[in-house]
Amino acid sequence: MVVSIHQPDYIPWLGFYYKMAHSDEFIYLDDAQYSNEAAHNFNVIKTPQGELRLKIPVEYRFGDKINTVRTKDELKWKEKHLRTIEMNYAKAAYYKEIFPKFKDVLMGSYTNIADLNIEINRFICDGFHIQPRIFRSSEMEIQTFREERVIELCTRLDADEYLSGNGARAYQIDEHFSERGVKLQYTDYRPIEYPQLWKEFLPNMSVIDYIFNCGFDWDYVEQAVRRAE
Repeated sequence: MVVSIHQPDYIPWLGFYYKMAHSDEFIYLDDAQYSNEAAHNFNVIKTPQGELRLKIPVEYRFGDKINTVRTKDELKWKEKHLRTIEMNYAKAAYYKEIFPKFKDVLMGSYTNIADLNIEINRFICDGFHIQPRIFRSSEMEIQTFREERVIELCTRLDADEYLSGNGARAYQIDEHFSERGVKLQYTDYRPIEYPQLWKEFLPNMSVIDYIFNCGFDWDYVEQAVRRAE
């Protein structure tokens, strides 16, 4: 049983979904501390002028958990994001097919930013046919932190293997996982190239850059990662 864990980010990059696609079970760390510097409320798209950040205005206090942070919908940020996406992707091959469905999801009513991000990710995973079992850490009542919390979440789900992002190499120790019966592995995802609008290729864009240009072609992603090895 392969388990992976990630905080719920806003329209994240392809590497997020690659980790989900290689997991049997996926845990949203929705009760982690909210950070205005993490991708909880922003991501980047490609425009004729280069990279552009789409950022959600939120209401929060330092120390708030992601699943308690409210998006300031009264500022009409959703409409602004949709207009920006339309301006920059209307000529993309799959824009007309996908945009109306994406719009319906984004314009829904959500209590907090975790719920919003998880619902958007559900829509995108459905398109890619990525279907791990989904859990939320807030429902698992585990109070430890950092590496120990990851291990406890894994053992709660009887994981044989934990598939980690590479950023956690700095503080995770293989032996701490193996002592609890969990094999620690790191994702082999690396940025791939695919058809884009607007001149030279820009890596690490939001997943919507990929789906508007290439549709929900997950086989292309898997094959491109293997070619890059």
